[in-house]
Amino acid sequence: MIDESMDTEKMKAPPQPWEFRSKPAWQRFIVMIGGIVMNVLLGIVIFAFYLHHYDKDYLPVAAMDKGIYAFEAGEELGFKTGDKLLSINGKSPNRFEDYRSMELLFGADVKVERNGQTVDIQLPDTLFSRKGEDYFVPYNHKIEVLGVLEGSAADKAKLQKGDYVVGLKDELVENFGEMQAKLELYKNQTVPLDIERDGKMQTVEVAIDSTGKIGFFPFFNYKAVNIVKPYSWAESFKYGIKEGWEAIYFNAKGIGLMFTGKINPVESMQSPIGIAKFFGSVWNWQRFWRITGLLSFVLAFMNILPIPALDGGHILFIIIETLRGKPLSDKFLERAQIAGMLLLIPLMILIMAKDIWQILKDLF
Repeated sequence: MIDESMDTEKMKAPPQPWEFRSKPAWQRFIVMIGGIVMNVLLGIVIFAFYLHHYDKDYLPVAAMDKGIYAFEAGEELGFKTGDKLLSINGKSPNRFEDYRSMELLFGADVKVERNGQTVDIQLPDTLFSRKGEDYFVPYNHKIEVLGVLEGSAADKAKLQKGDYVVGLKDELVENFGEMQAKLELYKNQTVPLDIERDGKMQTVEVAIDSTGKIGFFPFFNYKAVNIVKPYSWAESFKYGIKEGWEAIYFNAKGIGLMFTGKINPVESMQSPIGIAKFFGSVWNWQRFWRITGLLSFVLAFMNILPIPALDGGHILFIIIETLRGKPLSDKFLERAQIAGMLLLIPLMILIMAKDIWQILKDLF
């Protein structure tokens, strides 16, 4: 076959029975799509393993009896603290995580129950560009300390299991979502923390770190902690397939937005250098498997694009050959292969140069 090797001399000889080019179109189609299918299957297996082994469980939406806590960014979009999630784009997912998936970031119709009424919230398709923002969390409950991280600011402030956090810097906090928002405001500061212990109120000084944390594990008092549902293997594969499909679908949608000018293609693409940064400077197996599973799906999607030099380009030519009843000429395939490489190689160089430049900027 005329592929990246560009071995056109060999193509001048008669095809041998064991060669790819001597096989019927349907067999060549199976060979070319095989790598894409394996990337999808591998991604599903990795995601299923990840959910079952690392995430372990999920929060059912039905268990959120007090609804969500809406941050300021969420309120700007139309959410209110206490809203109960009903559906997203006409579907009613069982997991809370599905309401914070990529589906939310590319324009969504979210229905919530508010004071007994159904409220429709239309989200714009530009949320993907607002990086690092949180809109709502399921922690609209009283804050009870379940445990304290040894050596943390909470440990030094003598917080204990069973304490209730009720105020921060002389401001009332009624739920963990509200506390998260206030901790963000006072990063790198030492502030008074009001706690209730054995029915008595007291105040301790606590140092908030640069990430807005003080180092304790909250017990979310939504009835009991056992409302969190463990993933069965069947659910792990079910949601692995769902998350894989979303990765492929929203990558396709993202490419569409590049053509409309809503996404900067250079900023949105990563070379192997940029991808390596996602894995972090400290090894973490959980992060490794999550990113590897995602990359497997992304690779499947990129490889099926109908660009010469990719599997998708070869598949397109096989389909055209089947429709016209005879193969495309070697000269056409050779030129198409060159055109595909002339498109991909400069793009790869540009993206790699961009990632190297970003590293140099961060260093100096």
